[in-house]
Amino acid sequence: MTIAYFCVLIMGLLPYVATGIAKKGFKDYDNSQPREWLAKQTGFRARALAAQNNLFESLPFFFAAVIISSIAHAPQDRIDTLAMGFVLSRIAYLICYVANWPTTRSIVWLFGMICVVALFFQI
Repeated sequence: MTIAYFCVLIMGLLPYVATGIAKKGFKDYDNSQPREWLAKQTGFRARALAAQNNLFESLPFFFAAVIISSIAHAPQDRIDTLAMGFVLSRIAYLICYVANWPTTRSIVWLFGMICVVALFFQI
């Protein structure tokens, strides 16, 4: 397994880390209606849920970029580096979202998107 493929695995699991943060403590948590419970949350729980949604939304673009660059026989070290950059940016993104650092969050989001676009164009 390449580093980039391992990054795909990590990214597939990262949204669930955000879910765990959103549900941390489980105060009045109702497992029969988890989405309704989450929709009523505020503060870091609501931000973790928003981060989870964005993490899920970014997966297809990242997955396609890794697969297409691999199929195109781009240099593996470049694919690996850009994939790791994306993963690190998304971990930082989650931290920034939960911590309520919107400007920093936007900067690391942009860095992640640059990594994905670079995978497509092999910059």
